[in-house]
Order: sequence, then C-alpha cells, then structure tokens
Amino acid sequence: MTGTFGGALEARKVDASGGRLNALARGEVEVEDGVLVIKRIHITFHIRARAADRGTIERVHGFYASKCPVYRSIQAAIAVTSSFELEEEQP
Repeated sequence: MTGTFGGALEARKVDASGGRLNALARGEVEVEDGVLVIKRIHITFHIRARAADRGTIERVHGFYASKCPVYRSIQAAIAVTSSFELEEEQP
C-alpha cells in the first residue's frame, strides 16, 4: 500500500523518494475457533514534504486505497484503515 500511495504522490509532483515516505502498520488479531485471525490493520504513513503539499497529500490519501492491489485483495476479509502524518520540510 505504501508503494501505491507513494506512486500516486509522485505522479502529482510530491516527492516520496529517498526515505521521505515510511509506513507503520498495526494489526489486530482475534481468536476464531482456536485460530488467530487478522481482523483489522491500520497503517500510519509518515511523509516529509512541504506544507504547501498538504492538500495534495490529503486528496491522494482519500483515493489511493481503491487503486491499490493489496487493499483490493484483502479488504473483504480484513478492515484496513490508514492515516498520514506530515513532517513539514522547509522549501
């Protein structure tokens, strides 16, 4: 999902390369019939970008998952959510 998010940012001239975009995923597991099952995943993207890019990042964050092969593959079985945190770079 990070690759899809980063690619969509890059396509809109927001530099997500060189360590500017990282992600931290947290999964929540429950036991069903004695088996551990992943039920929820939350991804927090950390992006270093200009403050002026916040609007673009918000727009991309609003749609990127629907274009992501991983999200589309698992969404029916696992609730996947995401958020982002912007670390503002100086221009």
